[in-house]
Amino acid sequence: MEVKITREDGEVTALLIGRLDTPASLEIAPQMNALAEDAGGTIILDCTELEYISSSGLRIFITLRKAAASKGGKVIVRGISNEIRSVFMMTGFLNLFEIQ
Repeated sequence: MEVKITREDGEVTALLIGRLDTPASLEIAPQMNALAEDAGGTIILDCTELEYISSSGLRIFITLRKAAASKGGKVIVRGISNEIRSVFMMTGFLNLFEIQ
């Protein structure tokens, strides 16, 4: 699992590459927690290269959303595959995030 973070024009984009399973969630947690510092603005979670997401991965998404909500920011999820969209639908996450 790899995360590439870029900051541009008041937006922070995290490109998620690979499988976001439990071990990967633990591995990338420090990077994702650092994104919470930018939660007052717009955080884009780019999932165009995300192959899989587990409940641990979903927990990271919801933690960022809560941080953004408390600071007046927002989290946008971009480029999810049909498989990940199904997971979002089953868990109710589809209604919690702005999906692009």
